[in-house]
Amino acid sequence: MSKLDIVRIPALSDNYVWLVHELESGDTMVVDPAQAAPVLAEADRRGWKIGAIWNTHWHPDHTGGNAEIKAATGCEVIAPAGEAERIPTADRLVGEGDVVRLGSHEASVMEVPAHTAGHIAYHFAQDGAVFVGDTLFAMGCGRLFEGTAAQMFGNMARLARLAPETRVYCAHEYTQSNGRYALVAEPDNAAIVARMAEVDAKRAAGEPTVPTTIGEELATNPFMRAQSAEVLAERRAAKDSFRG
Repeated sequence: MSKLDIVRIPALSDNYVWLVHELESGDTMVVDPAQAAPVLAEADRRGWKIGAIWNTHWHPDHTGGNAEIKAATGCEVIAPAGEAERIPTADRLVGEGDVVRLGSHEASVMEVPAHTAGHIAYHFAQDGAVFVGDTLFAMGCGRLFEGTAAQMFGNMARLARLAPETRVYCAHEYTQSNGRYALVAEPDNAAIVARMAEVDAKRAAGEPTVPTTIGEELATNPFMRAQSAEVLAERRAAKDSFRG
C-alpha cells in the first residue's frame, strides 16, 4: 500500500487545510477547505485532481471553499450526517462507524460532538493519522459551542486510546496560545515547559507546529490529561477567558 502524501495549506488567519493524495491511485481529497483559491492552486501546482472534500463540521472556516472547489472539480463532498442542513454542498453524509476511502486507504468515521453537535473525525488506522477538525488541538481542545464538557471529556478519552504515534491533523495554528494556558494549568509539567520552548522557536521562525501526535498530547495537553469532565469544564472555562 502506498503512503498518503499530506500537504498543509495555510488559509485565512490561522486555519490549516489538508490536501491528501494517494500516489498509487492518483486519488486526492481535501479536508475542511476554509477557502478554495489556495487549495485549487496547490492541487494544480502538483498536478493533482481533487475528487472529494471531507468536512469535519459545518463552521464556515471549514466549509467556505466547498462550493467553489466542487464547481471547479466536480468533486464529491462528504460531510457529517448530523449537520446535513448546515452543509448544503454535501453529497454523502456519514456517521459513526462509516468508512470513507482514498484509493486503497480506509478511514473510519468517529463522532466527536461538543465543538459542534455533529462534529466528526476521520481516522486512518493503518496510516497512523487522524483528521480531527476543531475537536483536538496541539495542547488544546475546541470550544464547547454546541455540546458539553462531558461530551468533550469522552472525545479526549477516545482519542487517547489511539496509538501514541498517531499523527493528529488539526485545523488551526493555536499551539502557542494553547501552550501558554497549559503552563498555567499544569505549572509543574516539565514536558509542557520543554514543548513550549520548541513551539516558541518554531513560531519565531514562522514555522508550523502541527501535526502533533497522540503521544505528545497525552504528555502536554491539559484537556486530554483532565481526570474528569468537571476538571475539563473548569479548564475550558479558564482557557476561554485566558489572556496570557
